[in-house]
Formats: sequence, C-alpha cells, structure tokens
Amino acid sequence: MTRLTQSGDRMRTNEARRTGHQHAHGLEASAWTFPTSIEHAYDEGVYVPPEWPSEVRTPDIPDWETSAVAWLLDAVPPDYRAYEVLRRHPYALARMAGHHVRASIEAARAGYRGAAVELKGHLPPHAVEAVLEVYRREGPRLVQLARSIEAVERALRGEGFTATLRRRP
Repeated sequence: MTRLTQSGDRMRTNEARRTGHQHAHGLEASAWTFPTSIEHAYDEGVYVPPEWPSEVRTPDIPDWETSAVAWLLDAVPPDYRAYEVLRRHPYALARMAGHHVRASIEAARAGYRGAAVELKGHLPPHAVEAVLEVYRREGPRLVQLARSIEAVERALRGEGFTATLRRRP
C-alpha cells in the first residue's frame, strides 16, 4: 500500500513493504490516504521519493535488493541477464541501467529531431505523424525511468531519502 505525505510524495506502508503485495491496478481502494503531518507519515514506514518504482521494495525491507535487481533487469536489454556479476552486484547493474536509459533518451531525442525529414518521402504524412507521436510518448517514459533508476541507485549506495515540502507551482 502507498501513502501520500502532505507534499504529495509517496510512502509505502508497513503491510505493503512487508508482503511486497499490491492489488489490482497497483493499489487497494483505500491505499491513498493523507496523513496530517509528515511526522505522522514516518510512523507508518520509511519515506521513498515519488520516483521510487512501485515494483521495488523499500530499503528497510530485508533483501530488498532482490526486487531492485529484478526491476533493473527489466529496464535493460535482455542480454544483460546472462551476466551473473550484475545480479551479484546490484549497484553495478544500476549504473549500467542508468547509462543505457540515458543513452536511449538521447537516441529518442535525436530520432525525434530527424524523423520528419528522414521519413518524408518514404512514409505517408499520417505515418510520419504517428512515428513522431511514439517519440513524444516514449521520451517522458524514458525520463521517468531514468529518475527511478537514479533513486534505486542512491538507495543501493546506502543513501537515505528525506521528505521535503514542495512549493506548488
């Protein structure tokens, strides 16, 4: 189960962290609650930043790194699964995943910039626009994935997370 702090940051509660279980669509109907203070939210469990992937258990759970490795392996090409060293050393896997996803972001940006010119004459205009829409959707997904990998990498280094109040735009 996940909770929100006053600033809108996510916090996984003890039950979800202990079991690693989430219901359909990732949350129970009553999963999103709003504590009256950040201190109250800390009584329920460890703080994780909004970019923390829901598939990864929080760092206060014993052997949480196993869920991190499984999630990180899903973020990289399947061939990475063949290297046992990446399973034994999750931090190395996180570093490689970060490099891979950042390179994918740059590739998507370059592809988007050149797609209209490169595909013109080879595809009908509606297909070119559809390809551009794929880039417009993949870009933000990759950026969010990079942020999530960075959060997991920080936790693998032993860094903790601190809730901060954020000013609303």
